[in-house]
Amino acid sequence: MPPLIGKYPVLARLGEGATSEVFLARDEFRGVDVAVKRVRLGLLPDSRESHFQRRFFAAEAALVGRLNHPNVVQILDAVFDDAAPYLVMEYVNGVTLRRFCRADALLPLDQIVEIGFKCAMALGYVYRQGVIHRDVKPANLLAVMKGDQVADVKITDFGSAFNQTSDATQVYRVGSLAYMSPEQLDGDTLDCRADVYSLAAVLYHLIAGRPPFDATRQTAIMHQIYNVQPASLRTLREGVSERLDLLILGALAKDRDQRPADWDRFARELSALVTDHEVPRGHAQGVLDSERFNLLRSLDFFRDFGDVELWEVVHRARWQRLPFGHAIYHKGQEGDDFHILASGTVDVFRDGQRVARLGAGDSVGEMAYLAPNPDLRVHSTDVLVAEPVTAISFTPHTLGQVSMATRHLFDGAFIRVLVRRLHAAHEALAHPRRIL
Repeated sequence: MPPLIGKYPVLARLGEGATSEVFLARDEFRGVDVAVKRVRLGLLPDSRESHFQRRFFAAEAALVGRLNHPNVVQILDAVFDDAAPYLVMEYVNGVTLRRFCRADALLPLDQIVEIGFKCAMALGYVYRQGVIHRDVKPANLLAVMKGDQVADVKITDFGSAFNQTSDATQVYRVGSLAYMSPEQLDGDTLDCRADVYSLAAVLYHLIAGRPPFDATRQTAIMHQIYNVQPASLRTLREGVSERLDLLILGALAKDRDQRPADWDRFARELSALVTDHEVPRGHAQGVLDSERFNLLRSLDFFRDFGDVELWEVVHRARWQRLPFGHAIYHKGQEGDDFHILASGTVDVFRDGQRVARLGAGDSVGEMAYLAPNPDLRVHSTDVLVAEPVTAISFTPHTLGQVSMATRHLFDGAFIRVLVRRLHAAHEALAHPRRIL
């Protein structure tokens, strides 16, 4: 194990493959651990193997700083060293999904659908950046664990990616055969539906404990990809609903026109399986991130937020369920937290008189964030829960941990709230009978 790769002190070896080795290293400038993937160029510098390894390295290097999504491993730096070029990536303390592809280690169905939803949203983001992954497989999906639960998932290894915005000549017919679509196998022009097929093949493997097509010889697998329909998942695992089965098999259609047309549609259909109770919920499983994401997307407060910003809110916010009668604020209380109501209603009282009723999409306590001085952080009203509330809660400190782009979106949303309230107050003064 080398003591140093470039400027990065090496802490441990994380893994190795036929073409590269990955080390845990320290970025001393930023004070964080990173993963460094060093490419093996082969014994002969001008060999065919080395030529392709350089091409795959260049494909990932072209994405440095471009992909910024909570479910995509960030590529931070690339160094074109003649002997052994290397990539510096976000370090993810997790395991690959290969661990859960065995029949004796299968995940609950709701966790698998949640993984599928997050990957679909992330690959949709990647596709909007002009990139097709082309090697979606369990080994390239990192699971972040919380006990025996998969808490999150991140897509890695863009060495086979097809960059639609690049002028460079790119390698075709790459990928992993067991998860490769017929058109990718043909070397045909690809779009997002090739990765949709690959993700569906991964989900099939996670559900059934075996890939959709399997054989000892590559030619036999190729024949199956072209000509054989995968077995119904309902015959391979108990608890698989007809709707889940049809969705996965539909995404594995030989004809790409018969698959979900885009990532948004595939993600929506996966999420609907959870909301419509089409997959059994694990005993220890609470509210899923996909449910929270879709709840946020339905609220007017977050209407200008993109997918990446919504995921930041999902992960950074404190989610609370507040019962009837709960006092969110008392008059005279000082505080710096604020809440966006995801569901339920609250009543606002001034000196015992109700002056407002707020519901889903409204915010309360936002002056704690906007206040230019501490005096404005003292609440002038009582705010009580009228119908049980799901609240999305922040403090200035936790909001300061999100990206600048997300904070700007919060500022814009609060401005809309304040303008709407000023307009309502103006109408109440100008036309009191109409308001009452």
